[in-house]
Amino acid sequence: MVKILLFNRWDTEGINVEDKGLQRYINLKPILVPKTGGKNVKTIFWKSKNHIVERLITKLMVPGHKGKKHKMSSGHCCGKGISRYDIIEKTFELIEKKTSKNPVEVFVKALENAAPREEITTIEYGGARYPKAVECAPQRRIDIAMRMMVQGAYGKSFNSKKKIEVALADEIIKAYNLDTDSNAIAKKLELERQADASR
Repeated sequence: MVKILLFNRWDTEGINVEDKGLQRYINLKPILVPKTGGKNVKTIFWKSKNHIVERLITKLMVPGHKGKKHKMSSGHCCGKGISRYDIIEKTFELIEKKTSKNPVEVFVKALENAAPREEITTIEYGGARYPKAVECAPQRRIDIAMRMMVQGAYGKSFNSKKKIEVALADEIIKAYNLDTDSNAIAKKLELERQADASR
């Protein structure tokens, strides 16, 4: 039987997700081209049926918003799926070159490290607003971690000579190593610190 390799290069079968809460939400089923166009996603909660690398490609198209404004944007953001696909392939090549490990495994571990366990919400009581610590849902943990990674990479590559592939590879490797220079790790620690203070 022929093995299906991601990008016809990397094996995803032997990768284990150690975080029990995220196991159901990180899809690593063998796929050759991570571009299904969301054919298996019927509702918002079915996005975990998409391959995790495909979700990263989708996240690259819209790095995210700050408040209600679409602030996080650059020349890299457009609807062209193939250019995002190429960025991820080059990013994974760089990760493999720098770490000598399977880049998908490095990315999954980086996601686990960067996923916040708690966040804060605002509750209104008697006309006053208070911050309240809440547990973060597993699906949201992955979404936040990926958004922070992509925003950190865009922040480093925007208006600089650094290419997006290099910036994203650095961001993923730093999150994998639990380095606080990583935007995702820094935001996670800040979120959890705020949640701890508002108990």
